[in-house]
Amino acid sequence: MLVLLPPSEGKAEGGQGRPLDLDSLSLPGLNPAREAVLDELVTLCRADEEKAREVLGLSQGLRGEVTKNAGLREAPTRPAGQIYTGVLYDALDLASLGPAARRRAARQLLVFSGLWGAVGIEDPIPSYRLSGGVKLPGAGPLGRYWRGPLESVLPEAAGDGLVLDLRSSAYAAMWKPKGATARRTATVRVLQSKVVDGVEKRSVVSHFNKATKGRLLRALLESGAEPATPGELAATLRELGYVVEGDDAESAKGPTALDVVVTEL
Repeated sequence: MLVLLPPSEGKAEGGQGRPLDLDSLSLPGLNPAREAVLDELVTLCRADEEKAREVLGLSQGLRGEVTKNAGLREAPTRPAGQIYTGVLYDALDLASLGPAARRRAARQLLVFSGLWGAVGIEDPIPSYRLSGGVKLPGAGPLGRYWRGPLESVLPEAAGDGLVLDLRSSAYAAMWKPKGATARRTATVRVLQSKVVDGVEKRSVVSHFNKATKGRLLRALLESGAEPATPGELAATLRELGYVVEGDDAESAKGPTALDVVVTEL
């Protein structure tokens, strides 16, 4: 199983690891594209703080992020699983996983990124700021920039197993599984169910969505389950106590969409 995750907008600061070495990252086939984006980002942030802030879509209060990006090549690193923070990663709580679940996480999880394309959770990276929705002057829109490089490496990384796609829309645009890989892919939407005047109403709520995906992934990792198809994934999630709706059968056209229905966090 390969699990695709979005990054977090905010990142943990600091680190004690050696400065960035692209050769230490997973998916080495992405390194030429990573080097090009990194070089443009660092050059932009060193040359013109105001232009960089505008390009990156940062408020005046986030000016320090420009300075941080300017020093990315010299900054200390830490594992990507410690860099990314926020609701999904708080709920996943990688640091408290048991040894076996942690090994599965290191093998199965990929975090998508406007800067790195995608990285494993053990990959040593510095804290940075670059949304996947940014349009760099040279590289252009990052969602489009990464499509070719990711298409060249991810089908092999996915192999012939299940792909569980938990990405947000901005990062889902960077790589869309095709062919047999798409038919082995499952996406998950989290719906909050409320009863209003005796009538059930369902809605997508960002906080519920992120927190539930984090807990769901944690439960999968701890269970040791290795579902091979979207149908097996749905069955596993039900065994773990989740209400799952959708077409469990492998789609002949593309990814299988599963809905997880929750009533409270």
